[in-house]
Amino acid sequence: MCGRYVQVSSPRLLAEHFDVDEVVTEPHEPDYNVAPRADVYAVLEREPGSRLLESLRWGLVPSWADDLKIGDRLINARAETIAEKPAFRRAFARRRCILPADGFYEWKPLPKQGSARVRKQPMFIHRRDGEPFAFAGLWEAWRDPDDRDSPWVVSCVIVTTRANEVLAPIHDRMPVVLDEANWSGWLDPTEHDLDRLTPMLVPAPAGWFVTYPVGTLVNKAANNGPELVSPVEPATLFQ
Repeated sequence: MCGRYVQVSSPRLLAEHFDVDEVVTEPHEPDYNVAPRADVYAVLEREPGSRLLESLRWGLVPSWADDLKIGDRLINARAETIAEKPAFRRAFARRRCILPADGFYEWKPLPKQGSARVRKQPMFIHRRDGEPFAFAGLWEAWRDPDDRDSPWVVSCVIVTTRANEVLAPIHDRMPVVLDEANWSGWLDPTEHDLDRLTPMLVPAPAGWFVTYPVGTLVNKAANNGPELVSPVEPATLFQ
C-alpha cells in the first residue's frame, strides 16, 4: 500500500525528466506529505505521442460513481486484480499515467512490548540515484451525474505490487515503479494488449531503493515540510 508520498520536484524538472511535450498545470507548493484527495502531478497522453504534465486528484473516481466519496477508498489498485476489478479495468486498458514522486512513506511494525499496542515506525523510501520515481497510475474523468453542468474531476490511483526484498521487512506491498524502458508503452493510449502491460507491473529492483526511519510528524496529514524526511534514531521515538 502507498498512503503518503513526497512530490517536491518542479514542473520544469519533471517535464525534462519525463520528456513532457506540454505542461498544462500551475505549479504546486512542494508537498512532503501528499495525502489522498490532494492534487498531484501526473504524466499522461490524451492523444498518442503527446505527453502532458497535468494535475489530478489522488483517489480514483470511476465514471459510473454516484459521488466523489468512492475516491477515498481507491487510492491504490492491486496489480494482480486491476484487469478484472470494475473500478480499474477500463482505465487499465485505456487511461494509464505516471505519477512522479520524490519518495514515499511506509509504516514498519515494531516488536510488541508486553500488553502495549503495536507501534509503527514511519520509514521514508527514496531512489538511491535521487531521481523521481515513476509510479504506475491509472486515471479517470468523472462528473456529478446529478449536475451535468458541473466541472469534470480527473482523478488517479497508484498501482501496487508485492514488495521487493528491501521493502518486504517494512510492508508486504509497494508501488509499481516503472522502468524507463516501459514509460512509452505504459502511457500509450492505443496500447490495449493486457499481455504486454501486465509484465510491467512487477517489483522494481531492490538496488534502486534507500530506506531510513523518520519522525512521527508524517502521521498527521496536516504536517508538511522538509523536516518530515529528516532521519531519526528509531529508539527515541517512543520513549
